[in-house]
This record gives sequence, structure tokens and C-alpha cells, in this order.
Amino acid sequence: MGAQDGNGLTKVNSGVKKNDDKVEYDFDFDASAAPPFKIADIRAAIPAHCWVKNPWRSMSYVVRDLIVVFLLAALAVYVDNWAFWPVYWAAQGTMFWAIFVLGHDCGHGSFSDSVTLNSVVGHVLHSLILVPYHGWRISHRTHHQNHGNVEKDESWVPLSKNLYNSLSVTTKFFRFKIPFPLLAYPIYLIWRSPGKSGSHFNPYSDLFHSSERKQIVVSSLCWSLMAAILIASSIIVGFVQMIKVYGVPYMIFVVWLDLVTYLHHHGHDDKLPWYRGKEWTYLRGGLTTIDRDYGVINKIHHDIGTHVVHHLFPQMPHYHLVEATKAVKPILGQYYREPMKSSGLIPFHLLGNLMKSIKEDHYVSNEGDVVFYQTDPTLFGFAEPTKTK
Repeated sequence: MGAQDGNGLTKVNSGVKKNDDKVEYDFDFDASAAPPFKIADIRAAIPAHCWVKNPWRSMSYVVRDLIVVFLLAALAVYVDNWAFWPVYWAAQGTMFWAIFVLGHDCGHGSFSDSVTLNSVVGHVLHSLILVPYHGWRISHRTHHQNHGNVEKDESWVPLSKNLYNSLSVTTKFFRFKIPFPLLAYPIYLIWRSPGKSGSHFNPYSDLFHSSERKQIVVSSLCWSLMAAILIASSIIVGFVQMIKVYGVPYMIFVVWLDLVTYLHHHGHDDKLPWYRGKEWTYLRGGLTTIDRDYGVINKIHHDIGTHVVHHLFPQMPHYHLVEATKAVKPILGQYYREPMKSSGLIPFHLLGNLMKSIKEDHYVSNEGDVVFYQTDPTLFGFAEPTKTK
């Protein structure tokens, strides 16, 4: 079946053939073509030990990260110098993001086989950075179960053209004008995304089943307790001091979260497909995920940039993702997109991917089971209209 490209034109699927255990592709590869392998083939290529969850190893990362967080905060308060505060903010914001990733592992059950341990550690870590553990865990589960599905995905879902056209100028501005999309996460927790309703804090939100309401109440109470601690701390040590110690790092954490989650599903040099209806499968949706390289930050934020295997098998511990990815790359072939390597301490090249995507990826067609992002040439004066269907 044909598929629309980024300009609304029609593409014809490239031929893909399999010769014994070797996958061969035509030169004109089409990422929207159904893959010649099954998810069972990918799973079989992964070494058995990669599935083993070691709770002691997982806890060692928690202890390490929390020690670093508290040492950084103590050092910043002790030094209390404006030459050091920006360094502290960058480092601590990144550590908040690392803590989030460990809580995210608890939500997937990749932290350990113990539901109780996952829940306790997940609540502690996520509450520390004002994330409602169960609320976000459940919506993120929906994202993984429906990745790449225009109608059912949960994270950075494409807007249909009709929905896009219905947005106010103000909403479009904040959604598509840097840096505002990188500050969206707290708003998403409260109101979700355009076209979707419900709050991560409301146990009666349509995000959740009735059987999950008590969990949402517990997580919202934990969130509220942390908020109360922050307010009390502000009264004791001063509002400005709390902004310096906690507020700015929190906002940098939010930027990390929005940047990473966006770039794992957007911004590749070749536009990737999104699916509807019968064309969507769990495998095809997962194969639209993109691995990213963050240089030295890879290990700090627990290899979350190794995202394709994580999306296909979210129950796999993060410390096995790199090895598992190496094992499955021969199976994936051109469906795996080798990430550009970061040449420095900070992956500045990813900012180019982000800005290009935000500028070009605005909506998808109202119709079609295989669609690609299209550009609104009139948004903020962006030039040259694109062809539409």
C-alpha cells in the first residue's frame, strides 16, 4: 500500500526481501513498509541475561544518584556564589532528569521483579521531582502500548490537520515556538495535549480505569506532600534560595524531559511514518522510534537514548539496552537508524534536529492509515508552501 510523504504526495513501498538470516533492502528504502521480520525474531536475537533484573544493581544507581543530588545541593549552598550557581543548575537539573529515568524504570517494572519495591522507589524518586508516579506511569504505559499510532498514542502525538486548524494562535505559538515546547511537561500533567482531556492527578480522568483510582489518589497525595515540603522550606530558608536550589534545576529537568521524549519520536532526517487503523502494529509503531546519542550524558541518564529496544521491550533493565541493541541491529537492518555521535560534552547537534522538526512537523493528514508530518507554511511566516493532498 502507498503512503503519504511529508508533502502529502504518494510513496510506493520499496521491495524488501529476506535471504536466509540476512535481510537485504532495495536502495530506495521505505520506512513505512511492513518489516520482513517479527518481534519474536528480535527477541530471539537478544542474549538471555539481558532480560534479568538485578534489584541490587538497580538500587545502586538510585543510591548513587541521590548522593550526587544532595552533595550538589550542599555544595551550592556552601559556595553560594553567582559564578557557581549556573554550573549547579545545569548539573542538578541533569541529575533530576536521571532520577526521573530511574523512576520511569520502576513504572515499567524493569527496575525489579518486585511490584512493591518498584512502587516504593518509584514514588520516592518521582515525588522528589514533582511527578505523580502512578498517574504518569499509567499514561506512559498507554504511550508504549500505542507508540506510533496517531489515534491512540499519548506522548507528543501528531495533530490531525482539522485539529491543528482549530487551535488558537496562542496555542500554536506555545506549541511550536522554541523554547516553550521544552517547558510543556507540567502543563501536560495537568491538562494533557490538544485534543485530549483529563489530568494525571484526577482519579476519575479518562486516562485511568476505575480499578486504578486508589493508586492515583496515593500518587497525588505523595506529590502534594512534596509540594508542602517545598513550600515549608521556602518559608524557612527564603523563596529566592529555594528557587536557586530547587526551582531552576526543576525547570532544567523539564527541558531535558521534553527534549528527550520529543526527539525519540521526531526530528529524523528522513520523515518517519505514523499509523492509523489496520496499518498500525506494535512492531511497526516501535520501529518509528529513534535512538539518540548524548555523549557523556548517556551513562548519567541511564542510556535512555538507546530507545528503540526500550520501546519494543520496556521490561528490559536499562543497563542491558546497549548490548541488546547491538544484538538486534542485524535483524532490524535499515529499520534501525544509527544515531549521530555527540562530539562534545553537550549534544548540541540535537538542538538542530529539534528546531528543524518544530519548524516543519506541524500536523498529519485527516485521512490515511500511513501518514507523515506536513508543514504549515503560514505559521509564523515560515516560507514556501508545501504541496497538499
